[in-house]
Amino acid sequence: MNNLVIIKSFPNGISVYMDDKASFNDILEEIGTKFRETSAFFKDAKMAVSFEGRLLTEDQERKIVETIQEYSDINIVCIVGKDEIKNQIYLKALKQVERNDDNHTAEFHKGTIKDHEILEADRTMVIVGDVYPESAVVTSKNLIILGGLYGEAHVGKIFDENATDEPEDHFIIALEMQPETLTIDGISYKNEKSKWSIKPKIQPKIAYVKKGKIVTSNITKELLSELEF
Repeated sequence: MNNLVIIKSFPNGISVYMDDKASFNDILEEIGTKFRETSAFFKDAKMAVSFEGRLLTEDQERKIVETIQEYSDINIVCIVGKDEIKNQIYLKALKQVERNDDNHTAEFHKGTIKDHEILEADRTMVIVGDVYPESAVVTSKNLIILGGLYGEAHVGKIFDENATDEPEDHFIIALEMQPETLTIDGISYKNEKSKWSIKPKIQPKIAYVKKGKIVTSNITKELLSELEF
């Protein structure tokens, strides 16, 4: 059973290659064994994980994640798939999360913001989860949502009208962008028409200020490579 599972690492993540002919129970057992044996190597790292070699149901993915976390101290932030743009967003955001421990450049939140909750930060915020309607995120830096934005988001230095410093260009990234309200560097946008609905196929978008207005656009590989976060 030694070759049923192979673990490979990549920047900020790990790939789990699985034999497509073995039973899922055998795969799950060997995953537990492999991660128990390598727990000292990965320690308590925050990582993305990809599953290769066989098709998995959502329930099987969940069981694999639970097994990995049971037999190691790895904090799995997200599962990456075949979408290159989404994967780049995940990995760039994970770098912010890693730097958070040493340089305090980003704040990390895992879980959905809902039930009128307001999440506040004074640095770049990375959220793994959704922001539900009638809930909000407020940060003085950038906002990266590895999920859907359906509520409110307010970023940038919006409170000091007498500031003499040059304004910074802040942005909001979300895997699905259907906000109720956005505020970026003092410029506001309210979505009067859109209703909250989760689409089966989503398109990552970025919101930013251009010529005094908030605009949104699809994220391309070229744009993503130029963004600093």
